[in-house]
Amino acid sequence: MQLTETLADELAQEALAVATKLKDDSVIGRVAEAIGASSTTMEEAFLTAVRIRRAETRARALLGALREGPAAPPPPEDVQKNA
Repeated sequence: MQLTETLADELAQEALAVATKLKDDSVIGRVAEAIGASSTTMEEAFLTAVRIRRAETRARALLGALREGPAAPPPPEDVQKNA
């Protein structure tokens, strides 16, 4: 059901923001537990949305790093000594 996924994604975004702000990943588990007490379907959708959002964040970080290119390596020591 589209409503389930929409609500789960909204909750996932909010929970991830709170977890990041508090630097406490247990927020995700606590929210999942609260949701699961009423609806295991919603809990599964929430946890899936969390995984998707985290995967997106990792992928965007990787793309950003690749976009900037590799850092120039320092010159070899013998070149530095002769400078």
